[in-house]
Amino acid sequence: MKNITQQFNSGFEPFKALLIYRYDKADEITQFHREEKSTEIYVESYDIGRNGKPINAHPLNEKEVTALSDLLQTSQEAKSSYLKSKGLLPSNILYVNQQANGYAVWHTPPQEVNLFFVDGLNIPSGKFHVPAMLWKANADHLAVYGLKGKTKPTEKTKLCHAPYLNIYTSGQVCMGTVQINIGKSSSLEEFTKTWEQYFFDSNFSHSISGNNSTKSNTSELWRSLAGTGKPFPQEELIKTSLTLKQII
Repeated sequence: MKNITQQFNSGFEPFKALLIYRYDKADEITQFHREEKSTEIYVESYDIGRNGKPINAHPLNEKEVTALSDLLQTSQEAKSSYLKSKGLLPSNILYVNQQANGYAVWHTPPQEVNLFFVDGLNIPSGKFHVPAMLWKANADHLAVYGLKGKTKPTEKTKLCHAPYLNIYTSGQVCMGTVQINIGKSSSLEEFTKTWEQYFFDSNFSHSISGNNSTKSNTSELWRSLAGTGKPFPQEELIKTSLTLKQII
């Protein structure tokens, strides 16, 4: 069970309450037959007033039943579509957990992307070559790792620290002021694309690990690569103690 009390306190407001009555009929023996024990159900509906107290008690009507049915069906559809691929499973997907707060693990090859840095770092924003990466995310949090080479990782592949700023040594990304808005009905393709956009479109602002995400000073490394068009130097990647299998 997941405790979502915090969510209720911060965003949800009650507007309807249902009270279910049950009446168990006892066995009855008449002159002609024996009536089996049975249960009758009665549902009473309440609106919730401005003070949070139930008001306007009335039998649950057909309109309310239909609305409740539609709500539950929509919720189930959203749950079933979360992290579901629109077609064949994309080749870069390594693992998917489709549970309520499930997550996906995927990789990207070495590529050229736009990176953005705050002015105080004196690192010009622009196009940079980045190494292969491993991504792990649920709807709220993202972790990234570096990968050596270009081939698809296996369970035994050793992960490297992601060679960026704004990342904890655990791989967790500090998203700063980025507003995360990934729906719980997002398809697998939408999910991975959105997280990659969040990561690369945000501004790198500071080093959490003391500029030790790479063998040389991480900020100085990106400063030296700015505007050169050079491939990311693989020898700068630092291996972690983790393998792909351990984070799945």
